[in-house]
Amino acid sequence: MNPSELLLQMGLAITAVVANALSAFAGGGAGLVQLPALILLGLPFAMALATHKIASVALGLGAAGRHWRSSTLNAPMSGLILAAGLPGVWIGARMVLAVPDRIATAVLALLTLALGLYSVCRPQLGTLDQRRRLSVKVLVVGSMGLFGIGILNGSLSSGSGLFVTLWLVRWFGLSYTQAVAHTLILVGLCWNGTGALVLGISGEIRWGWLPALISGSLLGGFIGAHLSLSHGDRMVKRAFEILAALMGMSLLIRSCLI
Repeated sequence: MNPSELLLQMGLAITAVVANALSAFAGGGAGLVQLPALILLGLPFAMALATHKIASVALGLGAAGRHWRSSTLNAPMSGLILAAGLPGVWIGARMVLAVPDRIATAVLALLTLALGLYSVCRPQLGTLDQRRRLSVKVLVVGSMGLFGIGILNGSLSSGSGLFVTLWLVRWFGLSYTQAVAHTLILVGLCWNGTGALVLGISGEIRWGWLPALISGSLLGGFIGAHLSLSHGDRMVKRAFEILAALMGMSLLIRSCLI
């Protein structure tokens, strides 16, 4: 391996650690750093998205090891996230090449900023685990929301984890710590795995970059999950709000430059 290739691999690994540690702590947002970095390094959008998604599966593995030890997953909620979200992910991944990148990115930016602002305006939101009873209304509306976010996850990736986290907090009544655990493991492993499979079959993947990205994602996921569990709901809530603001502004700027 020549010096320039070694430097590239080290840069990819460091980027993956930072991006996935932030994501595992705040409940989403790995794409804020990792996906734009891959594009800036010269990958086309579809190839960067497919490569990012495969690496993001390692985020779910890294976070899963920490959260499963703390028994933070709820079986019925996990089943609902998978059943409602995976069909949306499949549809989103199939339609990604038809999405007008500039418009979609701008809309996603505004929605992400709105998520952070909404959380800021609700000081008590997500600071306690006040889970709602899974009535028919809660299940139907909740499933529709997860299905829609799944489409975003499959087609755009950046920001979808934050959407899932806030939806679990706002609609289902989970605390931020509980919501982050479900998002990291189920979205990271299953949603991103499905998106990576669909995109990998229909597109291209930069296989030579994956070892550095995956190792960085595993380490970053574990570090972020540990910080999330040890710092409590209020700190996770604040991290979520800051990351939503940063991601929203970053995406808005990117939409103007496309």
